[in-house]
Amino acid sequence: METATVKKTNKKDYRKLILEGFVNHVLENGTAPNSIFKFAKELKMKEADFYTYFTSFDAIKSAIWVQIFEDTISQLEAQEVYREYSAREKFLGFLFTWIEELKKNRSYLLSLYEHRSKAMNPIPSELKEFKEKFKDFAGDIIMEGKETQEIANRPVISDRYDEALWIQVLFVLKYWLDDNSPRFEKTDAAIEKSVNLAFDLMGKSALDSFLDFAKFLYQNK
Repeated sequence: METATVKKTNKKDYRKLILEGFVNHVLENGTAPNSIFKFAKELKMKEADFYTYFTSFDAIKSAIWVQIFEDTISQLEAQEVYREYSAREKFLGFLFTWIEELKKNRSYLLSLYEHRSKAMNPIPSELKEFKEKFKDFAGDIIMEGKETQEIANRPVISDRYDEALWIQVLFVLKYWLDDNSPRFEKTDAAIEKSVNLAFDLMGKSALDSFLDFAKFLYQNK
């Protein structure tokens, strides 16, 4: 009986190599590489091959942010209990899990963002794809919250809820970058308090109840 010999090919994952190489360069030098030519040379690859995967350093930074986001979502979805969470609990779970993912890259993130303005405004261009994916995620949470009446459906304002949650993400990021407390306890407290405030504001308030009642009285007088 003939046995077929399978030839193994150790094909490099150049995309992963570029991402890891970029992070390592920032960690070792405190800044992004000076040029794609020099960076490709560091990685022992041709500049033309680099462009097969990325067109700029901003594109690499964007891919890193998206990967952190996707790893966060994977962690959440792996937890069966997550599906039973309320909208508020899902957003809390996202932020706590996201911070855990950010911790794995803290030195890299500090090198690039530590000295940016408190509001991260304007937001770095490399966060834009992460923002789009986050707003899709936030939109699902908001929709669930409206269906369960945990979140009030208000004219005009409701359409901006996802943007409000994105601003909260930037707040948490900047707060965590500046946090020197043990185990980042202050960040944990900031997450809990800010999320509770956000969902209290998005929820049905006493003012909403008063307006509903006033509308009812007006329509039925």
